[in-house]
Amino acid sequence: QVQLVESGGGLVQAGGSLRLSCAASGGTFSMYTMAWFRQAPGREREFVAAISARGSSSYYPVSVRGRFSISRDNAENMVYLQMNSLKPEDTAVYFCAAVSYSLGMVVNATAYDFWGQGTQVTVSS
Repeated sequence: QVQLVESGGGLVQAGGSLRLSCAASGGTFSMYTMAWFRQAPGREREFVAAISARGSSSYYPVSVRGRFSISRDNAENMVYLQMNSLKPEDTAVYFCAAVSYSLGMVVNATAYDFWGQGTQVTVSS
């Protein structure tokens, strides 16, 4: 059983940056693909970024590619999401998620087994 706790959300102006953190505990962190998702009010949960278990590869949807960067520190059981050039449409609750490395780079939220409680990111125009 893996527990995930996100932090780092907040209010930022358009064009600004934020760095989200996710602390993992209770499992072998290096055995999990890690991802970030987001959910805005009235919308479905949306894939934002994923990173492989060893951190050697990552994947982003077109909507955030070139602006967001996911990284992980397996020694510290941490995963990060650096968000630059933020836009008002990036406003959402951001969730950290984990799934067994055996499934590869998964973009479907239903495949993920473990979730954090979320952290609010608000981008003002």
